[in-house]
Amino acid sequence: QVQLVESGGGLVQAGGSLRLSCAASGRTFNTYFMAWFRQAPGKEREFVAAIRWTGDMTYYADSVKGRFTISKDNAKNSMYLQMNSLQPEVTAGYYCAVRYGLGYISDVRTPTEYNNWGQGTQVTVSS
Repeated sequence: QVQLVESGGGLVQAGGSLRLSCAASGRTFNTYFMAWFRQAPGKEREFVAAIRWTGDMTYYADSVKGRFTISKDNAKNSMYLQMNSLQPEVTAGYYCAVRYGLGYISDVRTPTEYNNWGQGTQVTVSS
């Protein structure tokens, strides 16, 4: 299995920035997509951004376009989420997810398309 470990979360003031990291280890040779999701208390898990591992195709939730940037480093088996202009409404646990193996992926924005998840890192934005 693939192990995913997120880091980089924390408490920041409104308008600040954070850079989240997700390090993948284990059987990473079949990585297809990696993605970020977030989940606030009492709410459903929400898509944030995704990136195709071969090539640089990226996908963003409308709410974060122009504010967040997803990137990756294939050699390090890592991906990142640069988060700028943070506002309190983005406060949530942020989770790294991986889709591995060959085959059709219906929608990169759907949580059930992903095979494995990290434990999450908390992002809290104060006003």
